[in-house]
Amino acid sequence: MKITKRMIFSILTVFVLVGCAKEGEESKGTSSNNEEKLSVVTTFYPVYEFTEKVAGGRANIEMMISGGTDVHHYEPSARDMAMINDADMFVYSSDEMETWVPSMLDSLDNSDLLVVEQAEAIELLEPNEETSGGHDHDGEHNDDDEHGHAVDPHIWLDPVLVQQQVETMKETLIEVDPEHSRDYSKRAEAYQGELQELDRELAEAFKDAEQRRFVTQHEAFGYLADRYDLNQMAVGGLSTEVEVSPSRIAEINHKVEEYAIPIIYFQEGANSAIAETIANEIGVEVAELYSLEYLPQNIEDKGQGYIEAMRKNLEALKMSIY
Repeated sequence: MKITKRMIFSILTVFVLVGCAKEGEESKGTSSNNEEKLSVVTTFYPVYEFTEKVAGGRANIEMMISGGTDVHHYEPSARDMAMINDADMFVYSSDEMETWVPSMLDSLDNSDLLVVEQAEAIELLEPNEETSGGHDHDGEHNDDDEHGHAVDPHIWLDPVLVQQQVETMKETLIEVDPEHSRDYSKRAEAYQGELQELDRELAEAFKDAEQRRFVTQHEAFGYLADRYDLNQMAVGGLSTEVEVSPSRIAEINHKVEEYAIPIIYFQEGANSAIAETIANEIGVEVAELYSLEYLPQNIEDKGQGYIEAMRKNLEALKMSIY
């Protein structure tokens, strides 16, 4: 677990019960609920959800990056900087995902800010050069991965790794607010139970599959593929700025035909032109997979979150994995 920045002790004082006593007299009507909440800023959707699921009502949690905004190439606004300067805690996924975070932190004035990197204890995957869209397959690296993605940062698409992220948040919150450790532990345990059930569902769905390959426009699903012994073949690279060479499209066309792959996937909110071009040339279908850099509107409108969105991914992948 990575906790950077200074003076955890100063964070502890935020949680002290605010008394209503006057002139040294105890106020008999004081409510035990009169407590200051921790102020937490998170970067984007999965970081927000995994923090909120553990903190619950004990923290006021803000999310910097809303739906449709590219997390990879985000530029913090003046409002973002002010919000973080006033916060007690800042939580992000990794330096590899939010490549702009280190320089942003260097420019902050909040010396007491507690910084938590959820992926700090997780070993990130290197792209598979045989199936990655970030390579021309002659040893050359494509231009679209020149934004710090030498490793795959999309850890939240593996529900087993998400359990580690939840554990990181639990340990952090207990350290700064030990008085409510039981609350944080209960919330973390409940959510991890849901994640374990999701993991069992995914493992069961794919364990006997004979066709284990799927094609994506964006190389975001490597952790999911690695966890369940699937083979992601990406048209583009780890960056969302997909610029694909004609030779790469021809190569994908050949693979789709060779393995009788029926679906080309694109991530929610993305321009699907590349996926549709390949699909039209070969006569296959296109479908969405949720990369979950933000929560899709149709999921949010139902009051649902990460677990439900991943189950939608499972159903979508069943069309290609059989």
